[in-house]
Amino acid sequence: MTAEQFTLLIHPTLVVISVFPLIGIVCYFAWETRQRRLQIKAGEKSKIPPLVGKNHVEIGKWLSTAVVTVSLIGLARPIIAKNIVKNTLWATNTFQFIFLILIFLFTIITFILLFRARNKLWRGIFATLSGMGVVILGCQDGIFRRTNEWYWSHYYYGVIVTLLMIFSVAIIDDIYRDKSLQWRNIHIILNCLALLLFIGQGYTGARDLFEIGLWSPPPS
Repeated sequence: MTAEQFTLLIHPTLVVISVFPLIGIVCYFAWETRQRRLQIKAGEKSKIPPLVGKNHVEIGKWLSTAVVTVSLIGLARPIIAKNIVKNTLWATNTFQFIFLILIFLFTIITFILLFRARNKLWRGIFATLSGMGVVILGCQDGIFRRTNEWYWSHYYYGVIVTLLMIFSVAIIDDIYRDKSLQWRNIHIILNCLALLLFIGQGYTGARDLFEIGLWSPPPS
């Protein structure tokens, strides 16, 4: 295995050991939380402990953090290898080189601030800014996007999932304060979509590794 092939495996390896297990845990706690809520609403005494709701929220935050982190790592590898290093960007285009570094830092910092924000306005601002950072980085040269097949693209699925995870963090407080359950229903619908996209990510990610030649046979 070459150094380039090794770096290509960093992103999918982190997804397998962090994101996918957390998806299963979050889905389990989400189902248990909903069953407990329905049982109580029906006047039954639920055997499901009340902590499932809190666990769902906490593990959900871990999942969102893991998704954003591995997404940034997945974007950083081609940007560094196929843009910055290949074009010696620090010498040929110093402004763009500094810009890319600042966008990475900007995205990380605004995502961290999103967790710390309590005011609804600031949560919206930080969620928007961190989402913008992901989109801007995804538009850089070197990213394998498969734009001609955007509806079956690992990149576009990944960006949408990342934005959904950021949005989920932003509306956590609203879900528990909204007595009309509107935000809770939005959360359920969007995260069911995210689950489908995660499944698609598993297939498209493996396909793209073949597409970029990771498993090409050695020369005879």
